[in-house]
Amino acid sequence: MTTLEKAKLWLTDSFDEETKSTIQTWIDSGSDELEDSFYKNLEFGTGGMRGIMGVGTNRLNKYTLGQATQGLANYLHTQFTGEIKVAIAYDVRHNSKEFGKMCADVLTANGIKVLLFKEHRPTPELSFTVRDKKCNAGIVLTASHNPPEYNGYKVYWDDGAQIVPPDDEAIIKEVYSVKFEEIKFNGNDDLIEWIGEEQDEIYINACMENSLYQDIGRDNLNIVFTSIHGTTYTTVPQALRKAGFKKIDLVREQMIPSGNFPTVKSPNPEEPAALEMALDLARLTNGDIVIGTDPDGDRLGIAVRNLEGEMQLLNGNQCNTILTYYILDQWKKAGRITGKEFIGSTIVTSDIFYDIAEKFGVDCKVGLTGFKWIGKMIRDFEGKEKFVCGGEESFGFMTGDFVRDKDSCGSILLACEIAAVCKAEGKTMYQYMIEIYKDLGMYYEGLVNVVRKGRTGAEEINQMMADYRNNPVKVLAGSKVTEVKDFQEQTCLHLIENKKTVMDEIPKSNVLIYYTEDGTKVCIRPSGTEPKIKFYFSVKDEITSEKDFQEKLVTLTQKIEDIKADLKL
Repeated sequence: MTTLEKAKLWLTDSFDEETKSTIQTWIDSGSDELEDSFYKNLEFGTGGMRGIMGVGTNRLNKYTLGQATQGLANYLHTQFTGEIKVAIAYDVRHNSKEFGKMCADVLTANGIKVLLFKEHRPTPELSFTVRDKKCNAGIVLTASHNPPEYNGYKVYWDDGAQIVPPDDEAIIKEVYSVKFEEIKFNGNDDLIEWIGEEQDEIYINACMENSLYQDIGRDNLNIVFTSIHGTTYTTVPQALRKAGFKKIDLVREQMIPSGNFPTVKSPNPEEPAALEMALDLARLTNGDIVIGTDPDGDRLGIAVRNLEGEMQLLNGNQCNTILTYYILDQWKKAGRITGKEFIGSTIVTSDIFYDIAEKFGVDCKVGLTGFKWIGKMIRDFEGKEKFVCGGEESFGFMTGDFVRDKDSCGSILLACEIAAVCKAEGKTMYQYMIEIYKDLGMYYEGLVNVVRKGRTGAEEINQMMADYRNNPVKVLAGSKVTEVKDFQEQTCLHLIENKKTVMDEIPKSNVLIYYTEDGTKVCIRPSGTEPKIKFYFSVKDEITSEKDFQEKLVTLTQKIEDIKADLKL
């Protein structure tokens, strides 16, 4: 079917007049917008869908979201009997509230009860609510830290985690079998239960219970926090105050929720620019720790004072190293480690988590990129092994299994406790990180995103992956490549022995990992939510002192630059 033929299907009575008028105008004027809006269907993938809002099959709108929700409703009726309940939350993005109500209408029109948040709330609170209210599923409307023109749709199952096999594939099948004229939009408000502040309190209490260990120095820690116009204004300040932190300075201009994210180029706490206003405030208030969250409140960025006394943004691996080491140290001191515990990580995350797990006598389980795979680990081993904590390099962490997705609120409480304890002991969180590196070895990471938009960009990304797969680089920064792990083919190529072995313990995914003789690790994968290919670099060395750390920071940074050159980036 041609793009024009697909577009004309949207001129029928199943679509509203505004939609039909927009499409007819594009057709009459020969607009390029028609091609990009209809050349493909917006993919409902294993994590839901994310895209630019607008008219068309390749856009997020009432009809593509309605199709997804109708498919979900159909699947829920095949899996559960009796009363079926679904919780729905949404972030601050344009149309999120309206999309949330529309999804609720489709579900109630199908006889499903909906617990709908009155206003925007963080994604982890939705995950928590699914479990707390014993729902069968959950939906959150969010596009994380994408630009303002984007929105998205994620589905959670009855364990509070994002959908994984076999449910994800079965739901996708149901979604694609729904015709637009079959969507039931006329909801039943009698089946909607509105929730809000009372659920915040239950969630915050759970965050405190699962994330705090020592009440030391909380009244003496200078905290600067920003929600970067996102949802955590509803939870994080209250949680910090309830936990006993007294000195909390908020970036007032950024505590105003807005889908335009007016004070930042990108509302992504991974990027230093997003925390610039918070860092400026910390210089005025003599802040010890700066924390920012993304629009839907699952990721967090943390800055602490470095050895020169300047605020330094920690990368995701550094942050998670500190949090994981501290938690396991507390568990060990409390005698809670029995040998049947595990932490969760992902294949693109630093290998230091294997070292941390070995030190404390727990297992480190590793899955594909995304917290849904850590959620699956928890479910798979429930009743057999105890999940302690988990994280991945993209600035996400979870402090226990009460939430089954990355959770900034619990992670922020934990990070502030560590910072407070360190300050009481006369050191910084940064120095605590260096102590961990002295113990286990110093790991340093880098990330490069190569953006390629549109149809031609997708083709270029596919070709890049094919080249790295079929013609592996032999040397990186002067160190021989010893292994190439191909998660799509589920093979490991051993270059020295020139042989392949099978590795099928992790599901197939379009990811390549290069390992070299000196322990360097390079991961390459296309993004599942944005038009780009991502390169993750991890290099390591040994250190014995803070001076040693400073010197190795320079050499390891240069090493990553050399690797980029070898990969022609």
